[in-house]
This record gives sequence, C-alpha cells and structure tokens, in this order.
Amino acid sequence: MNLDNIESIRKSGFSGFKKISELKLDSSSIPKIKGVYLVLRPLNSQVEFVQKGSGGFFKDMDPNVDISELKKKWIEEANIIYVDNAGDSDGNATLNSQLKLYLNFGHGDKVGHWDGRFIWQIKNIEDYIICWKELPNDWTKSVKINLMELFRQKYNNLPFANLEK
Repeated sequence: MNLDNIESIRKSGFSGFKKISELKLDSSSIPKIKGVYLVLRPLNSQVEFVQKGSGGFFKDMDPNVDISELKKKWIEEANIIYVDNAGDSDGNATLNSQLKLYLNFGHGDKVGHWDGRFIWQIKNIEDYIICWKELPNDWTKSVKINLMELFRQKYNNLPFANLEK
C-alpha cells in the first residue's frame, strides 16, 4: 500500500474521507462495524501547534505537551498523522463508537482516548480528514500493525500522534 496520497489510500479500501468538523456535527456516516481508521492532513497544509489543545483531561491528566515535543514528532512529508483500530476479536468497539470517543475527547470531554491526543494541539485540526476501512473482527489489530510497519519503514518513525513505542 502506498501511504503517500489520498487516492492510493482510497484504492486500498478506505472510505469516509470526512473532515473532523463534519464528523463532529454528524457521525452517522461512520459504520458500526470493526475496522481501522486514519487521520490525514489536508493536502499542502502547513502545521501550526497550539500550547493548549482541545483534548479532555482524562483522570485529571493534562493531555497537552510542550510544542517542542510536538515539533520533534512531526513528519513534514507524511499525509498520515494517526493510525488506530476499532475492535478486535476480544472487544466490542466499532468504528462508530471508537471515533465518537476520539472526537469527544478532542471536544474536551473526560473520556479515555489518550493515544492520539497530540492531534488536538494542531491549530485548525477541524480541517484534517478521517477515513476508515471496515474489517472482520480478527483483522483489525493485524492491519493496524501492518500499516504502522509500512509507515515506520518509509519514515523511520511512527505516525505523529501514535504514542506507542
């Protein structure tokens, strides 16, 4: 799979491609099935970080980090800034429930979606795009791992907002 552009991501089976602002207003287009999802930066956009993002303080922990940390993690050439899965063979999460949780966290709600929190410190994050790929239950984790490995091979790092080591 080519991670360089939206068209190649679309050809590999991803759909949705909705702005975060659209999904915050109406999440009904997000399927209620398991799968993986990506957060993509808009084409030719320049990133700007804010010191205090919109992420929620889950368990009274501040989700914000210093801008210098965000700048170190940012990969200018990458379109994909976050990869995650919704559900696996042991879980009940769907793309719809997981993305709603993620969007609610970004709205400032005290919900547990700590991984991926860096995106909420991007100015104009509402213009960034979320797409998803529906998958059978037992594939979600392995597809996420494969996408992360492809990303790591190309950029020698994880996507910007993925905090796993």
